[in-house]
Amino acid sequence: MELKLNKPICFFDLETTGIDIGKDRIVEISIFKVFPNGNKESKTWLVNPTIPIPPQTTAVHGITDEKVANEPTFNELATQVYNMIKDSDLAGFNSDRFDIPLLAEEMLRAGVDFDMKGRVSVDVQTVFHKMEERTLGAAHKFYCGKTLENAHSAEADTMATYEILKAQLDRYPDLENDMKLLSEFTTRKKIADFAGMIAFDKDDEEIFAFGKHKGVKVNKVLETEPGYFSWMQNADFPLYTKKVLTAIKLRKLNTK
Repeated sequence: MELKLNKPICFFDLETTGIDIGKDRIVEISIFKVFPNGNKESKTWLVNPTIPIPPQTTAVHGITDEKVANEPTFNELATQVYNMIKDSDLAGFNSDRFDIPLLAEEMLRAGVDFDMKGRVSVDVQTVFHKMEERTLGAAHKFYCGKTLENAHSAEADTMATYEILKAQLDRYPDLENDMKLLSEFTTRKKIADFAGMIAFDKDDEEIFAFGKHKGVKVNKVLETEPGYFSWMQNADFPLYTKKVLTAIKLRKLNTK
């Protein structure tokens, strides 16, 4: 089944120095873009992360410091990456919890004002876990009847994810071939930032989802404990979380 698209969608995968969204860096990014008319384009970049790649991480994806020493940094690639995805919805495997948040951090570090306004995301892993509970390699075997070669290379994982989503639509007739509905299906909880530090309550208002103010409306905390904002801005929180918090504060000031 081919995807029914109202706008382009970019399937992408990251290989990184680790799994800390706030601190780790991209070492490889692959994007496979599908257009509503059926056209497709793809691009894969190796990236110099500017920090050492731990040996245990190299053991997973095979990318060493030496392999990326002469590759461009993400700062140098950010505009190219952004131009490829700026008009598109996004899709990946575990992308809502890892790839999109880490990509956002890299974009913001590079001075690119990335956000998800005007686009949706489809996490193919969530479809799989809700339906079958497996890993990417098992998903590829289960849905496509293929063994995933070169697992943990960004390009192989990206193409496998694209093939899996199409096969999932063929397998589950109750899954709508619509990116907005698939995004809703794959969203685990409604959050304001990628890291899940700020969520929404039943009234659709932002609340803190961690720490001493967990469950408390952000606006209330900003009003009663203004120093909390400064603490978060100066502490080691993801840049996108800080961006969302700043937007909430500015919105509050503009309504006074």
